[in-house]
Amino acid sequence: TTMLQRTRRSLESVELFAGAGGLALGLSSVGVTHRAVVEWNHDACETIRANQAAGVIPVSHWPAPTEGDVRRFDYRPFAGIDLITGGPPCQPFSMGGKHRAFLDERDMFPEAVRAIREARPRAFVIENVRGLVRPTFAHYFDYVLLQMEFPSLVAMNGEEWEGHLARLKWHKTKCGQSEYRVEWRVLNAADYGVPQQRWRVLFVGFREDTGVEFAFPKETHSLDALLHAQWVSGSYWDEHKVAKRSRPEAPERLRSRIAKLAILTPAMLKQHRWMTVRDVISDLPDPQSKEAAAIQAHKFQPGARSYAGHTGSPLDEPAKALKAGDHGVPGGENMLRKPDGTVRYFTVRESARIQTFPDTFQFFGSWSESMRQLGNAVPVKLAAAVGGEVVQHLERPMLSLRRA
Repeated sequence: TTMLQRTRRSLESVELFAGAGGLALGLSSVGVTHRAVVEWNHDACETIRANQAAGVIPVSHWPAPTEGDVRRFDYRPFAGIDLITGGPPCQPFSMGGKHRAFLDERDMFPEAVRAIREARPRAFVIENVRGLVRPTFAHYFDYVLLQMEFPSLVAMNGEEWEGHLARLKWHKTKCGQSEYRVEWRVLNAADYGVPQQRWRVLFVGFREDTGVEFAFPKETHSLDALLHAQWVSGSYWDEHKVAKRSRPEAPERLRSRIAKLAILTPAMLKQHRWMTVRDVISDLPDPQSKEAAAIQAHKFQPGARSYAGHTGSPLDEPAKALKAGDHGVPGGENMLRKPDGTVRYFTVRESARIQTFPDTFQFFGSWSESMRQLGNAVPVKLAAAVGGEVVQHLERPMLSLRRA
């Protein structure tokens, strides 16, 4: 075992559509080394470069970001690399977008497939919004999956995507042999310790010759465990030193569920409780206080208001999904709603904690630009949960070879 540990090499990855680096941070935390980090947005690259200049680990160990159009990046020098990872721009499929999918020039799934085709990685991890799995996009979803399974079967000149899809289906039926074994699931980040209800679709593929049969990691956190801690045992309020007279009432919509939990003990629930906004921001000073000035990116942003459909994130629940928006920042998804009903915008630092970025990670630029980067990011803990499982599957055959 000692010899195996000494000879274990770090797995290597090329990260495309890196943004501010949430997915890359999660993979770094499970031992992945990045050979390239590709991102077109200048401000996101500036954020990565500034963290590198400040010596922030693990960002300081990444190569300088390749700033530019991913359509001009050549993956062939990375042939055979362990991992290709990234989150193609999600606006074509976003619930808040215009839902244009393959008609949208921002659809970068073809580039993710090209990366897989050129680099032939042992595995890949691709992330996107759950809007992609809506019935409206069912045929295009099949098209994405089949391209990942058979990346070398490219579209012919002038061939429309429907024609390419038909050829891919025929190839799968007649030829059978997949190039990659692809699994996908829609995951809620809250189920993996992220203080945010953020649903994302994850695609994980392993090259056929690896022999890997992948299974997504089991959920580690649950709503029932949170409700039990809040309304059955009361341990949540005790932990936060909230006096009984100051505790809110249980939400009406959840009371029947809470009643069923009353007969259970915490040990019976077998999972950790969902993390709440209070859990991750309660130790930060009020952003309008003098003490807030000492904390990077913890500055009060005025102008928050509540309106229909935009009522903010309650303090004692996981946050609603932070969003980037086309122009500026949508109000409701990025606001804190206090127990007294008042609202204010989350600061950048609070939002970073909600996305599980480490406090050492610094954000640069305006509030709206920083929030855009965070709204587009993969939660670091979710990336680590899925990435950790991928890494374990990739390391097993390597260790078996060394034992042999």
